[in-house]
Amino acid sequence: MGDSGSVSDGKIYLAATPIGDPNDATPRLRTLLETADVIGAEDTRRLLNLAGRIGVTPAGRILAFHDHNEAERTGELLDAARAGQTVLVVSDAGMPTVSDPGYRLVRRAHDENVPVTVVPGASAVLTALAISGLATDRFSFEGFAPRKDGERSRVFAELARERRTMVFFDSPHRTADTLAAMAEHFGEDREAAVCRELTKTYEEVKRGPLGELAGWAQEGVRGEITLVVSGAVDAEPSADDFVAEVNMLADSGMRLKAAAAYVSERTGVRKKELYEAALRVRDEE
Repeated sequence: MGDSGSVSDGKIYLAATPIGDPNDATPRLRTLLETADVIGAEDTRRLLNLAGRIGVTPAGRILAFHDHNEAERTGELLDAARAGQTVLVVSDAGMPTVSDPGYRLVRRAHDENVPVTVVPGASAVLTALAISGLATDRFSFEGFAPRKDGERSRVFAELARERRTMVFFDSPHRTADTLAAMAEHFGEDREAAVCRELTKTYEEVKRGPLGELAGWAQEGVRGEITLVVSGAVDAEPSADDFVAEVNMLADSGMRLKAAAAYVSERTGVRKKELYEAALRVRDEE
């Protein structure tokens, strides 16, 4: 099949799909949906729904390509590209590989010299960052906030001194707990934004200090959620800032001295100070 014009045969295309408004589908995405020989879709039904909403009809073979079958399906997509076919890979929304399937495929494509390229488009990460009103000059994407309390506390403790603006995905059912944990570890006054249903009819951006947002979320939050949190202000780190992380690592099985050394390496705080602070907390408990 393939397109003899702007689309070349024998290549894998990672294409961004709309995160809400179907009108955000790019012309290149439309062309690829109509002309690709093989389409690897995270959810085949959602792909067909999108195609119908933007008025295109996929003519190629549509394969399910998701987290549970990415390992075995990757070889099939690589073989198709090697055979001269145009392979399109899409996720449910946004860019493949960004908290979505595709990473293994891209790694193997590079390792095996199979051409791969990107068709840019909608991104919940960049959309939320731009609309948040928080600093955009340096930022990090942290994926989905951890579900379990212990893991969430460990991750947030590690990120407490992060100076870049941070972007997280979150489930609406956990958003209140996530914001409360952020307020605990980052400080209730840390500025943040809850971005809900971006580009959709009921888009909403709630800005404010984390403590205020945590209280607001207790009433319930609906829709697709992206959280944007401002980075830490410049301050000299101390052992007290990281003692909880040291003890958490020790409680999970790491020797206390090793935990202090690990946190020291990452934060620059002296290992001896971390170790003694951790011992002091343990004695108090």
